[in-house]
Amino acid sequence: MAKTRPGISGTKPKQGKKDLDSYTIRGTNKVVRVGDCVLMRPSDTGKPPYVARVEKIEADSRNNVKVRVRWYYRPEESLGGRRQFHGAKELFLSDHYDVQSAHTIEGKCIVHSFKNYTKLEDVGAEDYYCRFEYKAATGAFTPDRVAVYCKCEMPYNPDDLMVQCEGCKDWYHPACVDMTIEEAKMLDHFVCSECSEDDLKRSQNGFHPSPVSDLKVDAKRRKR
Repeated sequence: MAKTRPGISGTKPKQGKKDLDSYTIRGTNKVVRVGDCVLMRPSDTGKPPYVARVEKIEADSRNNVKVRVRWYYRPEESLGGRRQFHGAKELFLSDHYDVQSAHTIEGKCIVHSFKNYTKLEDVGAEDYYCRFEYKAATGAFTPDRVAVYCKCEMPYNPDDLMVQCEGCKDWYHPACVDMTIEEAKMLDHFVCSECSEDDLKRSQNGFHPSPVSDLKVDAKRRKR
């Protein structure tokens, strides 16, 4: 399903156009440059702003400024829809390019790599992340597979709290190991059902350099 965006589409060059180094968002002092990620006004005011990466900024002979953008899709905008492991701030970098009026830019944002996003101490309203590229026409993703965790074998959702087993080092959702979120937050140590306490003690006396005190039971959760 093709995604409809507001503004003017097309990339056919016209006479009198000139490339610009930057554009100041109307009504603000925020400066947009090529490579920046921006929030763009949707055609439906009831929807969240579109997210795009600016590829080019240009002005015509009348000084009308337009931007060539590459769209990010939200999971619910993709052919497969939103799934359990998709985070609230997750985006897919699509192969859908467009030309839009610069006046539709409402603000700037940051689209982090997945790895960098999971390292953030606090996640602000302007923070998003991307771990997949997406082909809008076919619904195909790159990469087409990622690591999975827990008994449920789901990719990691950074919005979900998870605990790490000190034996196998795998991460688990509390609900998947018969534990409440509150109980998980109070844990000092955690060993999954596949790893017995005896196995854990043997691993400590073996060739594993890290003592149990250095193994973290981490609540992997991002603030929205």
